[in-house]
Amino acid sequence: MSKKQKSNSVFDLNGRPSVGKAIPLSIQHVLAMIVGNITPAIIIAGVVGMGSADKTSLVQAAMFVAGIATLIQLYPIWKVGSRLPIIMGVSFAYVPTLISLGSEYGIAGIFGAQLVGGLVGVLVGIFIKPLRKFFPPIVAGTVVLTIGLSLYPVAINYIGGGVGAENFGSLLYLGIAFITLAVVLVCNHFAKGYFKLASILVGIVVGYIISLIAGIVDFAPVREAAWFELPKFGHFGMEFHGPAIFSMVLIYIVNSVQAVGDFSATTVGGLGRQVTDDELSGGIIGNGLTSVVASFFGGLPTATFSQNVGIVAMTKVVSRFVLALGAGFILLAGFIPKFGALMTTIPQSVLGGATITVFAMITMTGVKLIIQDELSGRNVTVVGLAVALGMGITQVPEILSQFPHEVTVIFGNSAVVIATIVAFVLNIVLPKKTIADEEKERKAMEAEHEVA
Repeated sequence: MSKKQKSNSVFDLNGRPSVGKAIPLSIQHVLAMIVGNITPAIIIAGVVGMGSADKTSLVQAAMFVAGIATLIQLYPIWKVGSRLPIIMGVSFAYVPTLISLGSEYGIAGIFGAQLVGGLVGVLVGIFIKPLRKFFPPIVAGTVVLTIGLSLYPVAINYIGGGVGAENFGSLLYLGIAFITLAVVLVCNHFAKGYFKLASILVGIVVGYIISLIAGIVDFAPVREAAWFELPKFGHFGMEFHGPAIFSMVLIYIVNSVQAVGDFSATTVGGLGRQVTDDELSGGIIGNGLTSVVASFFGGLPTATFSQNVGIVAMTKVVSRFVLALGAGFILLAGFIPKFGALMTTIPQSVLGGATITVFAMITMTGVKLIIQDELSGRNVTVVGLAVALGMGITQVPEILSQFPHEVTVIFGNSAVVIATIVAFVLNIVLPKKTIADEEKERKAMEAEHEVA
């Protein structure tokens, strides 16, 4: 065994520090991802009208799947996994599409589409090298921007107490939501250490305490939940609908390619080098297969967690052992229904106050991606038209009323699907022109005008 393999340094990919040293470092990864991991499950449970027991199962599955997905990335099996210090979890990127599909086809329709989408994700991983050129930052950024914009109504509805809530928009709900938001902002911009790192979690804890004092927390789901239970295989069923599959496949392709950014940020920020093709391919294949397995256990689609990538880049702690301990804690929570049930008791106004900042960050991540390419007239057209059609059509879905119902399901409910298709097509069709090229054209036109 080489000296590198025997290393106990947290700054070594193969380093194996003492458990006492590793646990605090692993806990910060758990704190950073836990809210983002469970919230999509809570949102979708509300969309499809689940009871408390099924909602708990969905949250439990989110933890179980996140733990498995992370361990596969850290310790690959054959070509499945990246072998990079990556934390995986249920992704907000899929939420707009999941809301649309859940409203139309229910939870079984989501998992049927996810099964096919995961298989397509595996294919993307296999062919990632030739596919990357079709999704430059201008396309990927447009998709991410639209995802963020599409999530705003979800957060605002939560801030008001949740769709269908009694006294929706009451001062109590608004007050709790904005206190939660204020705590998140203060911790994120003025605090240091764990309070800064876990700003969203701290905000939720404060909002939860206020909710307890206000008497709006219901502990019935916790009392009813068991202490230990294995994730339920096939509990939610699986149905296959063409429009749902089309929408999910499209989002899987985009998010699989988008994962290139997180894998690259991990290697550049944490390891000081560029990501290899094998690492990219293995990472994306691993995520696709995890999503396939997750569809049978009630786990929603997974992705790399950017906030954890940020921790790796900031701290330079790249030891896979440290992150594996975090994955172990996450996985353990997946076997404890009472934990999942406790998470479901968080009032929606608290979640709304906390997640609006997450959705805002997703939007700005899209903007950052977009401006990696120069904002030439051509690129402005790609972004502007894709977002305009995506957001515009979903705000006025009646414009598709003369088309078959399947068309409305695919294009009338998800701005992300429309924006993805438009940005992808325009990027291929429109001539590649830089700002310099466009300036030359203008000068040539001016010269012709002067001669005339």
